[in-house]
Amino acid sequence: MSLFADRPRLIHGALALFALAVIGRAAKVQLLDADRWRARAHDQQVAAAPLPAPRGAIQDAGGEVLVESREMVRLRVAPREVREPRQLAALMRRALVGDEWVRRSTDTAYKWVEVPGLYLPTDVAMLTALRGVHPEPVLNRVAPPSEGLRRIIGRTADGGVPVDGVELALDGLLRGQPGRDARVRDSRGRLFDSPSVDGDAARPGHRVTLTINAGLQDIAERSLADAVTAQGASGGDIVVLDARSGEVRAMASRRADPRSTAATALTEPYEPGSTLKPFIAAWLLGHGRARVDDVVNGHNGTWVLDGRTIRDDHKGASFTLADVIRYSSNIGIIQFAQRLSPREQFEVLRDAGFGAPTGVTYPSESPGRLSTPSRWSRQTAASLAMGYEVLVTPMQLATAYAAIANGGELLQPALVREVRAPDGRVVYRHERQVVRRLMTSETARTMRALLKGVTESGTAAGTSLATFEVAGKTGTAQVARDRHYVRGEYTASFVGMFPADDPQVVILVKLDSPRKSIYGGKAAAPVSKTVLEAAIAARDAALDRRSLASAPQRAAAAPPADEPVRDAAEDSVVVTESAGSVPYEVALDHPPRPSRVVAGARAVPAVQGLSRRAAARVLHRAGFRVVFRDGAPSGQWPAAGTMAVSGSRVTVAVAP
Repeated sequence: MSLFADRPRLIHGALALFALAVIGRAAKVQLLDADRWRARAHDQQVAAAPLPAPRGAIQDAGGEVLVESREMVRLRVAPREVREPRQLAALMRRALVGDEWVRRSTDTAYKWVEVPGLYLPTDVAMLTALRGVHPEPVLNRVAPPSEGLRRIIGRTADGGVPVDGVELALDGLLRGQPGRDARVRDSRGRLFDSPSVDGDAARPGHRVTLTINAGLQDIAERSLADAVTAQGASGGDIVVLDARSGEVRAMASRRADPRSTAATALTEPYEPGSTLKPFIAAWLLGHGRARVDDVVNGHNGTWVLDGRTIRDDHKGASFTLADVIRYSSNIGIIQFAQRLSPREQFEVLRDAGFGAPTGVTYPSESPGRLSTPSRWSRQTAASLAMGYEVLVTPMQLATAYAAIANGGELLQPALVREVRAPDGRVVYRHERQVVRRLMTSETARTMRALLKGVTESGTAAGTSLATFEVAGKTGTAQVARDRHYVRGEYTASFVGMFPADDPQVVILVKLDSPRKSIYGGKAAAPVSKTVLEAAIAARDAALDRRSLASAPQRAAAAPPADEPVRDAAEDSVVVTESAGSVPYEVALDHPPRPSRVVAGARAVPAVQGLSRRAAARVLHRAGFRVVFRDGAPSGQWPAAGTMAVSGSRVTVAVAP
């Protein structure tokens, strides 16, 4: 009886325990595990997809966009979800999807198909609206327009991962912050937008403005390509540096090896040869160890030193220091360098920036090589004086010459002018940065005068322009490979400053293993002249035209470059041009017409009927300036075939 009497209590107790267990479980689920279950419910009800962040655009100094991200779509198809296979196939073919992938996308034997390639969203908008098609937004980085720019800016792999160049160096600023797209899912798996579900918008990266001038970069790249082809060289580099601010205006590199993708002006050092001689001379002049008219023995072009035969191409019984620079005398510079101790000679080159990276914004810049005196041999001092047993990059050498050009200050070169946040706020702006004073302004002025002699009557004679003088130094160095110098292999180079008296830019041209001529004065110096002529002719090539207008010009019988060649008896016309942002008018007494033949002139090419870009390119290559005039009957003045001096202006009228 007691067992039956206790049964209700047992049942009530079991029910109470069950109720307590349910309450405890509910409390655990709703209180302790609430976040976990809420997240699981959210995952079942909300479909989220990542939104890639647009990488920041990279533009040139004038605001022209060089590289930017473009939204693309990657197609993924679930054939078993497709309701309208015929429509799907038709739309895929319209989007130029290959037949094999169209067949797979409509074959239910496949569970999931990833269609290769990227597509513009507008081209596949109807396709992505079909059931069973799962688009994935992808941001594709549009490559820079030229090889030289690609070497500077660098490349990105799939997913916007930077590989090299500025893209890699500034990845933290360029990459932005990804977002998230969220939509609700019903019981059948269909997706709907809902105001109760918020996604996270992607935040784009910062916008980077380079110091590169796109117009001058194009000129440098074309000139380098033409020179490499004409000289049969294996490659080359051109660096154009603003001597006053240290900003890199152009940097072109070219190599025969397709695996070479870097800006070799920063990554591949070389033995500079005679272009190093001015720094020895500058130190001697600045410290009172030598004067411009000091004389050393020229040994008639052949001198044996410590069992080593030193030769000069320009033979002489004696040379002044000015002659040593003008004629690039190895024998002379070695004797002048003997006035320095090994430590002083090392410090001369070290202070010029050799043996250390310049600090430009690039991930793989080479420091070059400059050994300390403790590792020198008996012949190292002589080798260094001639520009051997030291490795420098073209950027290091151009930066060192900029110190001579700007009055003696060694500047840190800059490749990035400005960085702006997505909201337009400036987070970085380049300011002129002086590394050290390399020489006094007086010494720099003296060196510019000596280097002007190189282009007037020395190893680079003829490099100056029709109206402006150029100062510079040539270099011809034998190429070393596997610790031995290769017979017949040379590096020809020239470093120039324009204009000579108050330089705006330093231009370095280097050609690797030229076949037509091994000498810097014959192979490299003419390239710098071509670049400068085209830069003067172009409107947007980063030159200060106001300074050029006030700079002293070369005395010549030919008319100035600003005026077309014309005869004396002609009618009147007015040509409007722009100098910087200030328009001005040049009144010509008479309308241009074919001129008489002038000594040293060349024929004006025919450009009538060409596009503006094509006409400018043809005239620039021919060495002429170009002015376009709208609203007049089409034509050109001087007419095609007219003999005009290099640097003259050609007016091209474009019909309305």
